[in-house]
Amino acid sequence: FDDRIKQVSKELEQKAKELSKLEENENRLAERIEQAEITLAAIRDQSADIKRKLDARQNEYSLTKSLVDNLEGFPEAIKFLKKTTDWNVKAPLLSDLITCQQEYRISIENFLEPYLNYYVVETYDQATKAINLLSDASKGKAHFFVLETFKNFNPSKGHLIENAFPATEIMEFDEKYKVLISYLLDNVYMLDNDEQGFPSINEAIFITKSGKFIKRPRSISGGSVGLFEGKKIGRAKNLEKLAKEIKSLDKQLTKVNNELDDKLVELQKLKESTKKEVIKTKTEELNLLNEEHITLTTKQEQFESLISQTTFDKEELSNQIGELSIKIEELLPEKERLAKVIAESEAKLLALKEALETENQVLAEKSKNYNESNIKLHQFKNKLNSLEQEIGFKQSTFETSKERIEQNETALKKNDVEIKKLLSNSESNDDKLLELYEEKESIELAVAEAEKEYYQQRGNIEQTEKEYREIQSQRETIDAFILELTNSLNEKKLELSAVKERLKVEFETDLDALIQAQSTHETTELTSEEIEQLELEVQRTKEKIDRIGSINPMALEAYDEIKERYTFIQGQKEDLTNAKESLISTIQEIDLVAKATFLEAFEKIEQNFIKVFRSLFTEQDQCDLYLTDPANPLESGIEIMAKPKGKKPLSINQLSGGEKTLTATSLLFAIYLLKPAPFCIFDEVDAPLDDANIDKFNNIIRDFSNESQFIIVTHNKRTMSSTDIIYGVTMVEQGVSRVIPVDIRELV
Repeated sequence: FDDRIKQVSKELEQKAKELSKLEENENRLAERIEQAEITLAAIRDQSADIKRKLDARQNEYSLTKSLVDNLEGFPEAIKFLKKTTDWNVKAPLLSDLITCQQEYRISIENFLEPYLNYYVVETYDQATKAINLLSDASKGKAHFFVLETFKNFNPSKGHLIENAFPATEIMEFDEKYKVLISYLLDNVYMLDNDEQGFPSINEAIFITKSGKFIKRPRSISGGSVGLFEGKKIGRAKNLEKLAKEIKSLDKQLTKVNNELDDKLVELQKLKESTKKEVIKTKTEELNLLNEEHITLTTKQEQFESLISQTTFDKEELSNQIGELSIKIEELLPEKERLAKVIAESEAKLLALKEALETENQVLAEKSKNYNESNIKLHQFKNKLNSLEQEIGFKQSTFETSKERIEQNETALKKNDVEIKKLLSNSESNDDKLLELYEEKESIELAVAEAEKEYYQQRGNIEQTEKEYREIQSQRETIDAFILELTNSLNEKKLELSAVKERLKVEFETDLDALIQAQSTHETTELTSEEIEQLELEVQRTKEKIDRIGSINPMALEAYDEIKERYTFIQGQKEDLTNAKESLISTIQEIDLVAKATFLEAFEKIEQNFIKVFRSLFTEQDQCDLYLTDPANPLESGIEIMAKPKGKKPLSINQLSGGEKTLTATSLLFAIYLLKPAPFCIFDEVDAPLDDANIDKFNNIIRDFSNESQFIIVTHNKRTMSSTDIIYGVTMVEQGVSRVIPVDIRELV
């Protein structure tokens, strides 16, 4: 054991040195790998940051380019001149020429707003050509700055003003347009603070940094600043800057990606050069040697202890053997005596066992008989109890029946008395009944006679009515014939009067005078010359009548009918005109009321939306509702702007699912607060929300539950724990649902 322990100790020391050296190298390698991973993570973060910036700039570039190309927010005339090929002038808009720092854009845009849509051209001819094109195409009006008119312009001498500086100092533009910008911003100064007063320089114009105030020499203007103001100027300049920034970011991203690839290769090489397997093997070998060393040392100690213990035990056992031998010799006679006693005791024990078995059998028989008797006793007791109960029931039934019999006997006596009274009354009523029967027969005979006479008179009436109808029919025929003759007579009279009028008007001949003259000629004889003259006159008259053509006797009636129709149509036209004017005034009144009501409701919903949105997110988050066409609110679309802290989405679609859900919930509650409903139902609204947002959602539900009752379909435990009553839907049997309610308020 000593030789083997020395050998193992030597090997163990050698293995420990090798393992220590390997572990030291491995620790240095692990430090290098950790440093490389930290560097790699930093490069990845830098790459992700550059990618985010690049995506943001590309999105901003695309949006700005779309606005510049489509001329969003500019009049139709501006868009027409930009797209037409007949005006071959690359004239920029003033809003595209200038730009400035973001913090001053709102104030500069508010001041230069009347001029932002002006084209900047070189000569009057270019502006005149554009105006002619707009006039020919009926595309509205446009305004122009002519650069050649600004050559002799000299800006005013500046003033040194405390807390103010000239607005031209913050503007960025090409040198070509310096005189134009100096003209537009001549004597214009920028104030850093809205609260401070305006300097007392009458000829100067002052603009506050926020754009809230613009003070001119004899006027002041200002008001609220819109959310999207400051986005109009510098679009083209911003587009150029964005293009340069995108190229720069692309180069940075390529450089960072290359560096990232190099670091990945380096990290892979470091990981491949690790000696963990060798260290593991060496550690296992060292552990085996260590275990062997411990085993050998332990065994050596055990053997040494065993040898000493064995020597001691050997001596002690020898002494015990001697003592036991002496005791055995002394105990042999006692052993023989005890053997005889044991034999006698065993015989007695057998006899007692046989007697015990006999007694056990007797006891079992007695127990069986006792159990049977006990069972019968309980059966009899049960029967006795049932009989007693039945006797009690029968007794109560008997007493009840006895009372009912007494009541029935009393009622029977009363009925007998009443029957006797009825019998005595029936005898006296029989005589009256016979008299009534006789009276009935006489009445029936009279009724039969009356019916016979009635039917006879009814037949006479029908015959009379038939004759009356025939006479009435004849009368109607005669009246129709008379009416027809009257109409014919009236028509003839009308025709005659029309002929008289026509003869009087067209031929200047009086028919009555002719008839009178004819009657006079009949009394006197006419000479042959007079007859010839009359025949010639008649011939001429006939020729005149033939030339005139056939007479239209219905012309007067047609004229009256058309005149009546014309009067009716004129009345209808006036009614329609009045109705149109009334309808237009009603529509205008309705539009005014609806517009006022809508704007009032929209303003309240907007305020509620901001309040609820910030309660669901944080107080620093921004949100708003705005109309796409404020001039026509009833036809305008509504845009939703939601910007949680740390995000600048271009649209609501770029928000996460949970943020969209909270934004939609904010809008729903904003409308709900305008006119609270008695019930609100949410179907798994909290599904895309995390725990923190679910708690916010539950808190706002709890706040509004004082005015309305909320029914929420959910699978989330947090939402369930915040409710008052839970209705669990389970399916105990396949295809059969079951609802189990739990009132948590009672449990609490």
